[in-house]
Amino acid sequence: MATTTRILCFVLVMVLMGCCCSAKIYKVGDSEGWTAKGGTYYAWASRKEFQVGDSLIFEYDGNVNDVTRLSSALEYQFCNSASPQAVYKTGHDVVTLTEPGYHFFISSNHSQCVAGQKLFVFVVQYHQIPPPPPRKILPFAKDFKVGDSQEWRVPDERDFYSKWSEEKQFHVGDNLLFYYNYEVDDVLEVSGDLEFKSCDTSSPVAVHNSGQDLVRLTKPGIHYFITSKTPHCEDGLKLRVVVRPLTRGGPKKMQLSPLDHLIKWLQSFRPQLHH
Repeated sequence: MATTTRILCFVLVMVLMGCCCSAKIYKVGDSEGWTAKGGTYYAWASRKEFQVGDSLIFEYDGNVNDVTRLSSALEYQFCNSASPQAVYKTGHDVVTLTEPGYHFFISSNHSQCVAGQKLFVFVVQYHQIPPPPPRKILPFAKDFKVGDSQEWRVPDERDFYSKWSEEKQFHVGDNLLFYYNYEVDDVLEVSGDLEFKSCDTSSPVAVHNSGQDLVRLTKPGIHYFITSKTPHCEDGLKLRVVVRPLTRGGPKKMQLSPLDHLIKWLQSFRPQLHH
């Protein structure tokens, strides 16, 4: 009996150790540390998979910088540090990721943030725990990096972004990630096809100019994006995406229902009038 108890205790300890040891520690930016470099942190985070329990280490000069944790993508997009979730200033901050979902970090120095000192990571549950359905973990579905490796800049082929968009399916809640040189370009959302075709920048719906913009697609329909630099827009730096409803099977609702099929079938037996 004593031997059995010891074996069970050993197995329990090993299971607990395995669970805890799965957590990882990531030094943000690796050898670069936490500094202002456009696009650096998106590329850094995109190569990793973060799990609940993992930790981020931010290393920087605490006399001139900090780490500001934000609660929303909108604050992140506009480098708005007015209502931070937390602020770290030691120069060697360890932040443990305790919840699944998106986590946003910027420098409270606005110019530094705009120059690229900002990071968002997506955190999933432990591998040992069966994850809930994707819709529960990630209510806004997928992220699309506009242009992929081309990013947001004047393409070699004018229809590059049209082809890029046509190869994908966008749904309400998805995010578009625009990466570009903010000193050269920006992102304007315009309201219609006429403004899109003519590169009309006079009445944009929204303007993004951080060089690292996250745009959430909040309603179905056609969304139009251009650059305010008219020559660049005319050369093909423009994007049109068709956004479907949140329900992935949305388009199928346009098909006839079983009841409609039955009615149509019964109508086929309607007696013909003879003159």
